[in-house]
Amino acid sequence: MNSLASSCASQNAESVRTLRAALLGNLQKSQNADGGWSFYIAGDSRVEPTCWALRALADPSESAQDHITRGIAFLKSLQLSDGSWPASNGMTSGGWVTSLAASVLARLPSQTSVQGPSVEKSVHAGLQWLSDDYPRDSTRWQKFLNNFQSSHASHNDEFRGWGWTPRTASWVEPTALALMAFASAAESFSAGPPGSPSEPGFRSQLPKSLAVKLEERRTLAIGLLYDRMCAGGAWNCGNPRVYGVDGGSLVLPTCWALLALRGASEHPNRQLSLAWLEKSFATIASPGSLALAQITLESYGVPLPAHPRHLTDWSALDLAAQGTHVAAWAALALNPARSWPEGARASHESSVTSHQSPQ
Repeated sequence: MNSLASSCASQNAESVRTLRAALLGNLQKSQNADGGWSFYIAGDSRVEPTCWALRALADPSESAQDHITRGIAFLKSLQLSDGSWPASNGMTSGGWVTSLAASVLARLPSQTSVQGPSVEKSVHAGLQWLSDDYPRDSTRWQKFLNNFQSSHASHNDEFRGWGWTPRTASWVEPTALALMAFASAAESFSAGPPGSPSEPGFRSQLPKSLAVKLEERRTLAIGLLYDRMCAGGAWNCGNPRVYGVDGGSLVLPTCWALLALRGASEHPNRQLSLAWLEKSFATIASPGSLALAQITLESYGVPLPAHPRHLTDWSALDLAAQGTHVAAWAALALNPARSWPEGARASHESSVTSHQSPQ
């Protein structure tokens, strides 16, 4: 590397560290008094932004430990008696955010003082709720009714995933997030008998009946994701073909699906989708989608394609203005040592430190 290239790489690495530090600092400052985060500053705390803020702050840095501890306590306080989590305080029924909360609680307590049976009980209850939440669009009765009416969508209703709200219809994104919660649990808990962990560092074991149910749901959900792929590769939010017309692929659903399928068996359609995301990378306009696409490609060891913009082209305030979740995704993308998604660290010193913005 010549001196000019070395200097540019050094400056870019410094801008990455500076932006990430600013993002994490803003996340710490924007935490509400109840321990949660809102989507936008001064709003009410909600489960989704709280989970993403905790993911971004999950770092060995001692300065974030109190924030993580308070955030975990907030999540535990909102869990409903049936094991699910509502989108916000005051709601009496849970939904898709149960996957995010269970995933965070399965992985983060080991980095804080919030540990022990109470957290594990919360995770197990959340996973049990997810395993029992079957969408109604795949029930025997609904399948029977479908024989007598024309369907505007084209998909295999033998597969089941999850919906945005319980017992409704399967959608790509909540299905992917539930699978990622299962992956978090698989890395945190043993499915075997006490004293025989499947991996080093496990905290406890999953009840055998729950472990069996999770594997059953996992198989059905993986089948659903592949069944819902669009014709050109990748995914959209729901059905790949509606009223005889092929649906267009979208970046965020594709990222979630690919992240969820990382632990699944190799499949040619997964490579097709990765190729689609790699090809589409340069056209991504929003920083949130750009950050998540970067995390997805790097989690598969795919070098980042050229892009006309870089996350450091936005300020920390610009990113926060687009939502706590966007700021958190950017902070995660800028972290070369991130441990999320589970089972993967950046395959190199993060492409963000070497990817150069056009002059």
